[in-house]
Amino acid sequence: MYKASSHIKVTQIFSESIDNLNLSKRRSILALLGIIVGSSSIIALLTIGGNAADEAVRIFKNMGTDILVVGFPYSHQNRQPLPSTLDSQALRKAVPGISQIAPITLHSAQLSHNGQNTDASLVGTTQGLADAIGLKFNAGRDLSRYDHRETFAVVGARVAKDLGSLGNPLRVGDLIRIDNYLFNVIGIAESLPATPLIPIVLDESILIPIEGMKRLRPAPEITGIIIKADEADLAALAEVLNSYLTQTFNGREVDVQIPQQLLDGLRHQASTFSYLLAALGGISLLVGGVGVMNVMLMSVAERKREIGIRMALGARQRDIRTLFLLEAVNLSIVGAIAGALLGVAIAFSFTHFSGWEFTLSIMALPLGVGCSLLTGIFFGLYPAISASKLQPAEALRAE
Repeated sequence: MYKASSHIKVTQIFSESIDNLNLSKRRSILALLGIIVGSSSIIALLTIGGNAADEAVRIFKNMGTDILVVGFPYSHQNRQPLPSTLDSQALRKAVPGISQIAPITLHSAQLSHNGQNTDASLVGTTQGLADAIGLKFNAGRDLSRYDHRETFAVVGARVAKDLGSLGNPLRVGDLIRIDNYLFNVIGIAESLPATPLIPIVLDESILIPIEGMKRLRPAPEITGIIIKADEADLAALAEVLNSYLTQTFNGREVDVQIPQQLLDGLRHQASTFSYLLAALGGISLLVGGVGVMNVMLMSVAERKREIGIRMALGARQRDIRTLFLLEAVNLSIVGAIAGALLGVAIAFSFTHFSGWEFTLSIMALPLGVGCSLLTGIFFGLYPAISASKLQPAEALRAE
């Protein structure tokens, strides 16, 4: 006989709650699956989103965060044409703190070599580009300042592969036909991942001296400038650079992009997107919570007579409430742990097959496990309160 609520040991109530869940295995398993799916969704989506952002940031950092990219947006108010080359020495004197300067002008062309043809982006530039973006070479060398009158070319990784053939890969010293000109290959670049910051995809490009673009285009214009800075205050350098170029190019609009600002924006967008994905996972968790409530309400309906006997023997409302609430908590704990393991496994598998570095998101486990527990408690609270408010006489009359 119950003497008082305090006489019912917590361990006894915990043991009874587990036994009661075992009696309704199928319903308990279905509710458990809902919690597992919701918890694993939150953890997996947050972790995958975080790793995707880290991968994008890593590509930017490998390229260097000390560069500035200058663009010249088209303006209806000022249609003044841009020059075909840039006076780099004058720019260095006017804007101190610059390490490398690489003006670029773009053109598309079809290349041919030993019967192999491919389309590529033709990039007219100077020797500063490779140093500015960290371009490395599988063979040969970069353009130099002495090559401005030569028909030399540095070939991107994908273009070199397309122009080569089985047993006869493209080599330094080979000749590539571009329109009616033959260009001598002096370098073959290593693969460099594309980034939104750089306006060219190096793997799909061929680099030639910027002065040589006049052979292929009647009136080439500079489309951008890539600058590597010596100083840390990139914002101040960008302002001076913007002012100088605006005056130099007769008021043409100048857009100077700073990588760190792009990185901050990228992290913010990735974080927002990750939490949006986690919210979608939370919907699954709510469905699991409804399953927990359904199991508990069915359990209360089936055990009214048992509840009446317990109350007749001295159990108080909070004893009954604790018993049923513990059943919901047990379901949530098991679901949260299983969901955490499944979510981490899914995220690890996804990042592994994507070729990314795996890092467990700091907020993934606390959010996934915490939301699962709170969901179980929230949806288990109403059935527990309903059970505790049953009148003993009414409960004993239940069939």
